[in-house]
Amino acid sequence: MKSFSPARKRIDVTPGESLRILRDLQALSQAELSTLSGISRSALSAIENDRVNLGVERARVLARALKCHPAVLVRH
Repeated sequence: MKSFSPARKRIDVTPGESLRILRDLQALSQAELSTLSGISRSALSAIENDRVNLGVERARVLARALKCHPAVLVRH
């Protein structure tokens, strides 16, 4: 079996930027993601703008709503 090397990190993004990117890729507004996740639109805005930490529990809830693994949101 061929051995693989780990992927190199290409860019630095914050958890808030990751959230915005994933939301945009799924063509969701903050209001729509708020409905799917139960997290207020104002809290989503604060997270996306790095005014509030994402936190583990919110990462889990948002990952479920965005159908991704929580590590995708918090890895930076």
